[in-house]
Amino acid sequence: MRVLGIDCGTERTGYGIIESDGRSHQMIAAGAICTVPRAPLEYRLLTIAEGLRAVIHLHAPDSAAVEEVFYSLNVKTALKLSHARGVALLLIAEAGLPLGEYSPLEIKTSVVGYGRAEKRQVRMMVHSLLHITAEIESEDACDAMAVAICHANRRSSEMRMSKTRSAG
Repeated sequence: MRVLGIDCGTERTGYGIIESDGRSHQMIAAGAICTVPRAPLEYRLLTIAEGLRAVIHLHAPDSAAVEEVFYSLNVKTALKLSHARGVALLLIAEAGLPLGEYSPLEIKTSVVGYGRAEKRQVRMMVHSLLHITAEIESEDACDAMAVAICHANRRSSEMRMSKTRSAG
């Protein structure tokens, strides 16, 4: 299965595409869609939409996953993040992709085995799980890869459980 992971942000939206059989993951592409921070929000959202649309068209994922909205002390920041997330959800729906949404705790637990893992631990495990030695170009892209790995792991577990139930 080919999975698109998205790490939403209004300045940088990370994306990662993996190919996975549920046990082994291979990196296909990773990057970040960067916007001009001083540009009006609507133009930054347009840039994100155009970038995600191009990624989906180029890599043809089977499913997509994003991080759930987390609570922020800064309401203004949380609202801007929600706008970027809304754009991602719209593009996923437009492409007809099944969607997975995961909390930061679920993502870290899936990738590192510990829900309170630090960014550097997540980065190290993403590289290890993807069997890559070169650095992923940005922290946002690496976080998106973690989202994609979490989704692939979750889908694989769900399929195994479904097979077990139907066999029993």
